[in-house]
Amino acid sequence: MFRRPLSFTVAVAALAASFPLSAAPEDYAGIIADEARLDANRQLDENRRPAEVLDFAGFNEGQVVADYLAGAGYFSEMIATIVGPEGRVYPMNPVGFHNAEAWNAIGAMHENISPLIAANTHLQLAPGSVDAILTHLTFHDLYWESERFEYARLDVPSVLQNWHMALKPGGTVVVVDHYGPEGDTREVVERIHRIDPATVIGAMQRAGFELVDRSDALANPEDDLDTSVFDESVRGKTSRFMLKFRKM
Repeated sequence: MFRRPLSFTVAVAALAASFPLSAAPEDYAGIIADEARLDANRQLDENRRPAEVLDFAGFNEGQVVADYLAGAGYFSEMIATIVGPEGRVYPMNPVGFHNAEAWNAIGAMHENISPLIAANTHLQLAPGSVDAILTHLTFHDLYWESERFEYARLDVPSVLQNWHMALKPGGTVVVVDHYGPEGDTREVVERIHRIDPATVIGAMQRAGFELVDRSDALANPEDDLDTSVFDESVRGKTSRFMLKFRKM
């Protein structure tokens, strides 16, 4: 059964009076139903519930948004439509995770997308270059490392420092990730690819961000937090939290 870590429960209870829960999702039906989206991405809609995520994120026309560890561009292509021709999207992917075929197809439909590809230790954003950063189911990967996938160990404070410098004044970071148990973060991530939201909050606050909103719209009370997100019994159905931080 779903077990929310006590530390997170206490933290968000204290915030509840100041930061209301996200409103009901706006109508993103047209963006989500766009047949120009990659078929492989559209097939993930039922489980990823993009309307709730996009509504919580609150991206606007003309913004510049970085999509950290964007994969095959599930959210990048929808964000590109939201920010429009005056905005820009920077999907960030390690060299070995870049799907050229998928990105060529997305790029043909969205001229405002500029993929950033580098070794995972060198995925850097220029100072003052973005209005917002999205990390969807990937914040926990800051604590992951894999020799097999050529994904080197990251210095988390350095990554978050780059995000802070990259954001324009008042810029935001939106974190969506799998609920995880308390414990040694790297061990938990290696074992089940989840993260305690209290760990996210602490790391972001130490990097100079303030928590300004949170939502349990994607929570699943039937999820077992000690089960790997790749286990077929929970894959695509994990309990997820959404957090929004602002650059201080």
